[in-house]
Amino acid sequence: MGEYLKSGGFAALGVALLLTITSTASAEPQAATGRVVARGAENERLMALFRDDARREDALDPMAVIYRGGTPDPAMFRQIFTDAEVRAQRASVNRSLAALRRIDRRQLNEERQISYDAFLTDKKQERDNLQPDIVALTAVRPFNHFGGLHIEFPSLIARDGAVKYDTTDDYRANLALIRGFAIVLDNAVLRFREGLASGVVESRLTTLNMIAQIDALLAQPVDQSPFTSPVRDFPAGIDAGERTRLSAAYGAAVRDEVYPAYHRLRDFLNDEYLPAAREQVGISAMKGGGGLYRRAILQHTTLPLDPQQVHQLGLDEVARIHGEMDGVRRELGYGGDLKSFFDTIRTDPRFHPKTREELAQGFAAVAKKVDALVPQYFSRTPRTRLLIEAYPAYREKYEAGGSYNQGSPDGSRPGVFYYNAYDLPSRFLSGITTLYLHEGAPGHHFQISLAQEDRTLPDFQRFGGNNAYVEGWALYAETLGYPMGFYKDPVQHWGTLDDEMLRAMRLVVDTGIHAKGWTREQAIAYMLANSGMGESDATAEVERYIAWPGQALSYKIGALTIQRLRAKAQAALGPRFDIRAFHEQVLGSGALPLPILEAKIDRWIARSQPR
Repeated sequence: MGEYLKSGGFAALGVALLLTITSTASAEPQAATGRVVARGAENERLMALFRDDARREDALDPMAVIYRGGTPDPAMFRQIFTDAEVRAQRASVNRSLAALRRIDRRQLNEERQISYDAFLTDKKQERDNLQPDIVALTAVRPFNHFGGLHIEFPSLIARDGAVKYDTTDDYRANLALIRGFAIVLDNAVLRFREGLASGVVESRLTTLNMIAQIDALLAQPVDQSPFTSPVRDFPAGIDAGERTRLSAAYGAAVRDEVYPAYHRLRDFLNDEYLPAAREQVGISAMKGGGGLYRRAILQHTTLPLDPQQVHQLGLDEVARIHGEMDGVRRELGYGGDLKSFFDTIRTDPRFHPKTREELAQGFAAVAKKVDALVPQYFSRTPRTRLLIEAYPAYREKYEAGGSYNQGSPDGSRPGVFYYNAYDLPSRFLSGITTLYLHEGAPGHHFQISLAQEDRTLPDFQRFGGNNAYVEGWALYAETLGYPMGFYKDPVQHWGTLDDEMLRAMRLVVDTGIHAKGWTREQAIAYMLANSGMGESDATAEVERYIAWPGQALSYKIGALTIQRLRAKAQAALGPRFDIRAFHEQVLGSGALPLPILEAKIDRWIARSQPR
């Protein structure tokens, strides 16, 4: 623990990470109430505002409803990627900001002041992102090859996905969504056409990848597709007659509506969009892309960081981690320089799984050890179970090394840690521990599950968040492998350094691509030269950054912030510092913007010091 926390990097962010919430709280004018409002009454007014906002947001965000295990209004689902959806969202956020101005923040208790500040930050960002000039740059690119609805929805609607298939009514409700999805795909084509007309288009690389994804999905026969999986596995309570009718209805919807819509999308992308797609992969090469990238950095890190500053921070972190890696190289008994050892890592069978089962067993063993150690570091643990599964075959080629799919708020549907078993020679046994700590426990699974299980929080804190907090926490969770003893094994120690190097390189590569004009090949070469990752992983990572500007910066920025806050608390509290209490403070209010999290930790430190 101490060794890791003493590692460099905290001060390198300078003033940018020392922002406080002082200005945020007063960024919107306070209501002039002209009366004294009881503290409890004002708290309830704020919570009522949040509930009203949540009801409207639920109606306007059908995908969020699906992820939470609910069934959205099919009519709203069919409005995805339309002007009507944008207008409704814009009206909703303006209504919420107007209502917030009528709340007297001074009359709120501390927890609700945190809620007020976080809500204000979120809504102002939503309002800014819905301005016509921004919508003209974002809505016309409805999805891309990384996390697009065209590949997400089949997984969500599948029998083992996010929605329920317990009753006949469930089947009928989900069938309406499947039919509506054909309209959503057609809406996407209209949006892409708008971009063609205005000159705002995706890269050629991203377009080719989307076409390949659609081809892979359409290669599956209708009776083997994710869309028809629910009628291949009925629950016991549905009788034979209903099974026959539902099977016919699902098959017809996929055959006659969904697959033809995919074909229309595929033909449009290949025949019309691809010839106009831009060759340069960086968003700064797109019309309006330079300003959009700075906005993306703010959105994903919650901090107004300069791309050049982030790039230099990445270079500094890469150099620091190289030094630690070289020590592990010597511990493993390998001669030569670090670059040659990266090549050894890629080819030495010692570091690679021979079978998918070997990966599965490795993750299961780490999970068992983590479960035994968790009480030493956390005072609360999720009720929601965590499963460990390989990606489905139709997705694995285009996915990163691992990811997390959240469970339902009531814990009835478990969270799932997905790992990638595609191209086994490019996977690493050395990364098993750090990947599980990040994607599983105590990383994403703890943070997301504890928030959504806490009904004392307003919905936006339970279910919302920002990448700097969410991914920053997960990267911070990897560092708990040090005090837990996992990294005494030099192979696993190398694995966590390699993953930390990945997050440091992201600062360099993301800004390189989107602010400095780097090519895809240049970015891949940088990652291979500075780490032991395999070429498949490096390629997938770079193509992800191309598709999702700024998101990759959130990991390291968020983790450095949490590490710095922990070091600050340890220095201030000395022997009074309790790691379980610190983690509760970080996790106990849901995913907060980093300046608001820092203000909360500062108040906790002040309260915890002897008087």
